[in-house]
Parts: sequence; C-alpha cells; structure tokens
Amino acid sequence: MEIFAYTLLGMGLMSALFLVWTNKLSFPAQTPEDYAGLGPEFDLREHLRGPIQCEGLIYGPTGRVTSRFVADMDVSWEGNVGRMEETFHYDSGETQNRHWILTLGNDGSIKAEAPDVIGSGEGVQKGPAVQLKYRIKLPENSGGHVLDTVDWMYLVENGTIMNRSQFRKYGIKVAELVATMRRKEAA
Repeated sequence: MEIFAYTLLGMGLMSALFLVWTNKLSFPAQTPEDYAGLGPEFDLREHLRGPIQCEGLIYGPTGRVTSRFVADMDVSWEGNVGRMEETFHYDSGETQNRHWILTLGNDGSIKAEAPDVIGSGEGVQKGPAVQLKYRIKLPENSGGHVLDTVDWMYLVENGTIMNRSQFRKYGIKVAELVATMRRKEAA
C-alpha cells in the first residue's frame, strides 16, 4: 500500500511539474510586455502591407514536420482596418484560401476576424512583437477540430516577420507552425 501511495505522489508531482513547465516556463508563458521597448516597433500597418511571400512548416504533436507550405498574401489598410488575403500552397498539392479582417486599437490592441475563427481573435502589439490568440475550426478534411491558437510574430531588423504559432486542444499542444513573411519585391 505504501508503494502505491508513493507512486501516486510521484505521478502527481510529475504532473504538477509538467503543468508549470508548459504554462509558466515555455512558449505560452510569453507576454507582450516581455517585448516592450526591445528593438524596432512592429506596426502592422507598415510591416504587414502589400504583397507578401510566406514560407512555413507545420509540426505535428511529436515534433515531426507534417506539412510544408508557401503562401501568397496581400494586405491592404484603410486607417486602422486591414484586410489580409492568403493563398496557401501545401506540399500535398492542396490549396487553401483564407482572409482576415484586422482592426487595430489606439492602445496597440488587435481584433482579428476570419471565417474559420470562432468569435474573434484578440491580440497586442508591443515593441517588435505581436501576439494574437484565437480559436480556429479546422477544415473537415483536417478533422474539423476546434483548436486554441496562440500566434507570435516577431519583426527582425531587415523587415522580415518570423511567425510561430501553437495549436492546442484541451491544453495539449497538437501542432506548431513556424513561418517567415517578407514583402515581395516589385517586378
């Protein structure tokens, strides 16, 4: 009986350490305030504008690459409201079209809407970083699951945007996306 109690205690301790690690010491633990004043100011209206080329990878829950993609994006702004059209070309040969409406508040807040987003996403711009949180419904051919998503975009000195996103179901990471976004050169 004593061994059983120690086993349960050990399992409980390991679970608590896992929860602390995943929620307080890793990717989800970042806050926009961590980036305030650290480098070039990320202004979505300036840095996410016009035709943009995007390349990326999607990792599954085991950390292996499950998909590669190239996307063409076009972003236009009228004041604080942006429209982003995206066309993704996946290594499977599949193509996906998405569009977003982004609304910026004067305080750095962001409201994001898209047809596959449940409700609206909320985000914040601080320093060279943008955080966006939302719930996305996957297409039926990808299971139709609803996932909690955290996007982080980081502006680097040459104007390239690095994007890292994690997708979770019931708090467990099921996928991760890493991508670069850069303006297309004028032809």
